[in-house]
Amino acid sequence: MWDKDPDLDDALHSPEPPSFFDFTLFSWRGWVNATMLFILLLALLTLFIGYPVIFYETHRPTKFNGFNVGGINGTGQIPLLSLPSLIDADTPADAFTRTGSDGKLYDIVFSDEFNTDGRSFYPGDDAFWEAADLHYWPTGDAEWYDPSAVTTRDGKLVITMTEQRVHDLNFQSGMITTWNKFCFTTGYIEVSISLPGTPSAPGLWPGAWSLGNLGRAGYGATTQGTWPYSYDTCDLGTLPDQQDASGNPPEASTGGIKGAALSGQPGQKLSACTCPGEDHPGPHTNIGRGVPEIDIIEARIDTSRLQGQVSQSFQCAPYDMGYNWNQDTSATTVYNSTITLINSYKGGPLQEAVSAESYIEDQFYGGNAFAPYAYEFWSDPSNRDDGYITWYSNGQKTWTITSATIGPNQDSKVQQRLIPEEPMASAHPSSLYLILNLAMADSFQAPDFKHLTFPTEMLVDYVRVYQRRGIKDGVGCNPPNRPTTDYINKHINAYTNANLTTWAQANYTFPQNSMLQSCN
Repeated sequence: MWDKDPDLDDALHSPEPPSFFDFTLFSWRGWVNATMLFILLLALLTLFIGYPVIFYETHRPTKFNGFNVGGINGTGQIPLLSLPSLIDADTPADAFTRTGSDGKLYDIVFSDEFNTDGRSFYPGDDAFWEAADLHYWPTGDAEWYDPSAVTTRDGKLVITMTEQRVHDLNFQSGMITTWNKFCFTTGYIEVSISLPGTPSAPGLWPGAWSLGNLGRAGYGATTQGTWPYSYDTCDLGTLPDQQDASGNPPEASTGGIKGAALSGQPGQKLSACTCPGEDHPGPHTNIGRGVPEIDIIEARIDTSRLQGQVSQSFQCAPYDMGYNWNQDTSATTVYNSTITLINSYKGGPLQEAVSAESYIEDQFYGGNAFAPYAYEFWSDPSNRDDGYITWYSNGQKTWTITSATIGPNQDSKVQQRLIPEEPMASAHPSSLYLILNLAMADSFQAPDFKHLTFPTEMLVDYVRVYQRRGIKDGVGCNPPNRPTTDYINKHINAYTNANLTTWAQANYTFPQNSMLQSCN
């Protein structure tokens, strides 16, 4: 009665039991089902076992707990050394000592060989150097200083000037300093440099120089009334324009360039005439403080012969009448007058320039070769007659000034200007910091845009600082007898805002001077 073939759409019409001989391992449907079950099981295991393990490993607490100080710097890099050494590990052993011009042994106290490529000098990125981000308006520079213009490459520091519109200026370049990070008093500093451009294209202004730590380069409020004073006497030299209320000495009114006033200074802000209890960095208010400047080099071109020159100078205040410092051979020595000449520029209303210029060879431009430039200076507050500064170009002595070069001047009624003294001294020690920059300004030399090409690079192979063997407290920006830290922190607004050009704009006032006011 049953149909031989059941309806295909109704399995119940087939009374025959299923046959086990129809099973096969190669069933596509079976494998798909098994695979899906395996994936589902794996997902459950990952969710409840794997995920907690992965989360823990990727969020494990790090030993670096802060930014910049002891942890991650401004660019997110983790420092390799928690306590960087003042002496670069790449400094060759034969550079650890030298014999000074005074015949004494000098030991290295700081070095940077710049052998690590790609270094950043943005604030917080380097232990000793910091790049500026500002316009250096005091000298009317044509460039904006930007940290991106300074890096290291092929074992050299590279400062690049480019022609580009930035902050309403047409050029960008770089300046780095060790301000408030590394300072030294007395010693020998050497910088190996390949100058930018060529001797046939004047106008660039590469520099390597040093300043007293109480003045921050480019921060005008901090240098007003402090730069370039190196003076520890309470007299007319501390007063505005180097004249008293009665206009004495009258010669100061016409003792400058072409009969102009000798000085345009507002007076020495931190003078030896400071009244007790007034705002002063110490250690005592009757000690004259200032911001002396010693230039390793400022390079220019002698356009009459298209040959490079390096200006090596000591900038000081107060001034000699007519800026005529003592050039007598008993006080000042030029070692080779065919190469080194006394600078015809002797100063102006804001500085007296004790300066000489030395010719250099063409090979030391454009990365072709490097030359070491240096100065060595010594001062002793117990015997100030021993003070001197000796400059070097390409390893050879160029010229020397002594304390007699900047001694008392009867015409301008000022006393001994000081060669910066060591920090253990009880009077006017000066902690200097380092500055490397590439600038361009008409005030230094008119640029020859017909021949200048951009970008152009200033290259520095190394920086090395030495001090006489046995000197104590010779390194540091806050020596006990030349403190700066508390004063800087007390006036931090002036030291961190480059837009402030005067002390008054920073909401501070000059301390009372006993030559002008009666002390309370």
